[in-house]
Amino acid sequence: MSKLVQDHIARGEARIVNAPVAAKRHQVESDRNFELPTGLFATTVGCYLAFLGVMFAAFGNPVLVIPMIIFAVSIIAGFGVPAIWVRLRDNASKPLTGDEFARKGIITNTGRLRPRDATIQVLILPVLVVIWGITAAIVAAVVS
Repeated sequence: MSKLVQDHIARGEARIVNAPVAAKRHQVESDRNFELPTGLFATTVGCYLAFLGVMFAAFGNPVLVIPMIIFAVSIIAGFGVPAIWVRLRDNASKPLTGDEFARKGIITNTGRLRPRDATIQVLILPVLVVIWGITAAIVAAVVS
């Protein structure tokens, strides 16, 4: 429980001390590149943009131009901000090159992943989204 300490200070049982002087603190150091090579990152962006392209080609309508542009800008912004983070002036971490990725893989919360496993884990959703878009376009073409 808390209580006032004025009476302790008055009786001399407590003392007031200055706060300790801490070393100059910088922003939290963090690795903002996710250890992904640029090619893998670009492939992910390409898959999402390919999905938008397939949807626009299959269901192209002048009314859908603005929503498709908004989706494309959102995808580019969502992946562009992390790409900018890596290029910040005081950022010490750099993305892995293709050779480093092939040699070392990446570290995850559960341990090291081999390059093949990491690539599958990163690209499974974007590739499935593109396949789903192609499938939806085929079904729409067959039905109509």
